[in-house]
Amino acid sequence: MVKCRVGVSEGWRFSLLRLIRENTVIIKSLAVGPLTSNCYIVGDEATGEGIIIDPADEAGNILESVVELSLTIKFIVLTHGHCDHIAGLKEVKEATGAEIAVHGDDAEYHGQQALAMALAFGLYCPTPPPPDRLLKNGDSIDISDLHFEVIHTPGHSPGGICLLGNGALFSGDTLFNYGIGRYDLPGGDYAQLMNSLQVSLMALPDETVVYPGHGPRTTIGAERRSNPFLQG
Repeated sequence: MVKCRVGVSEGWRFSLLRLIRENTVIIKSLAVGPLTSNCYIVGDEATGEGIIIDPADEAGNILESVVELSLTIKFIVLTHGHCDHIAGLKEVKEATGAEIAVHGDDAEYHGQQALAMALAFGLYCPTPPPPDRLLKNGDSIDISDLHFEVIHTPGHSPGGICLLGNGALFSGDTLFNYGIGRYDLPGGDYAQLMNSLQVSLMALPDETVVYPGHGPRTTIGAERRSNPFLQG
């Protein structure tokens, strides 16, 4: 769910699948579901271990990609609990047996909150399984030699997080290419969102590559210079 200027990133709709290999890090993105949410499969090419970030929908496509990459999924990490980011969670969990990790403040969305939101937006969301691990700011998600720091970034939702590691930031619905997350949904808060952006994310190096929950990738430097919501 995106709040951004119309027409800024129309081209991303035609690039629904991207595979990036840098050193031994695999990052594969799939834009899935009616709201074209980004699901990321991240893995260590050397060991074959990986994580799935936001199994938003189309679980079959996600699982097929996992097989193509020959990865064993250790964690399913949710940047937040909104229905457009977890519709594929049940099937992916059942197929992989991976540990579901979400911030404690968004754990409530693993139930009636997610289903109510899906109903309000006319979306389908199977009842999600409960989380196995509740995250907090500063925690680490580790797979082989890859380490990702949990950054709590409330504002779009109370328990929204970003994952930072290996020069990449998986920003969920906190930061987009020339946009920011919505703050008018239940649990959203504009002041919290701007604090998350300005204090937590804009402190990162310019070259940090941002992989958002919707739309194309960007960098912290590009957003610092040109994101209209971060100026002034």
